[in-house]
Amino acid sequence: MRGEVLHYDQEQGFGFIAGADGKRYSFAREDLRREMALARGAEVEFQPNGDRASNVFSVRARATGPMESAAPIAAATVPLPGSAPTAPTHFGRNAENETTESTGLWSYFWRGLTTNYVNFSGRARRKEFWGFCLFWTIGLVVAIGVGLTVDLSRGEGGADEPIVMLGLFGLYVLLTFLPWISLIVRRLHDLGLTGWLVILCLLPYVGGLATLVFALIPTQAGDNKWGPVPAGVRL
Repeated sequence: MRGEVLHYDQEQGFGFIAGADGKRYSFAREDLRREMALARGAEVEFQPNGDRASNVFSVRARATGPMESAAPIAAATVPLPGSAPTAPTHFGRNAENETTESTGLWSYFWRGLTTNYVNFSGRARRKEFWGFCLFWTIGLVVAIGVGLTVDLSRGEGGADEPIVMLGLFGLYVLLTFLPWISLIVRRLHDLGLTGWLVILCLLPYVGGLATLVFALIPTQAGDNKWGPVPAGVRL
């Protein structure tokens, strides 16, 4: 796929590419086909792998003579009679604006269970964290309520153990464990911290307090090594 370099830090060895599909991909020095200096706006070819670009190499335009280059330009810019006009391909900030994702609470939660299910790269703002937390809690209450209803209908006077409720509770927590971990990692990235601090959030007693603190700290101003400032953040 062809794309345009949005940013590349030669010293840190990381950067971002706006792909021709309108998505933004991250890459590191080891993803380059060979060591090279990539300036902002440089055209590259790469292989998309999720949100990561691999096998990145610079594209050099083929030299053409004046007669050779005139016809292709005319053919590309003049539409055929009766054909619908095609939208130009945008890179960089234009492509980013065209593919801006919703910043609603439900949208954050839904992406957390789908496209970001095991996404440990990028950044997550406070609104994304609390949006996921809100709808996760609602889902948990629904799962417990359904389980208790089934258990009460099976037993006489509720004497039996709430097997269905416990089963739904355990299944719900198990299925949402990885999205929670990846969300906390992205939240740490948003603060400019390493994602390995998620281990602190898993410890008994102090884990809940640590997660709460990380969830309340504002977004780090400016781009960092894990990506640009999340959409919708006002600094």
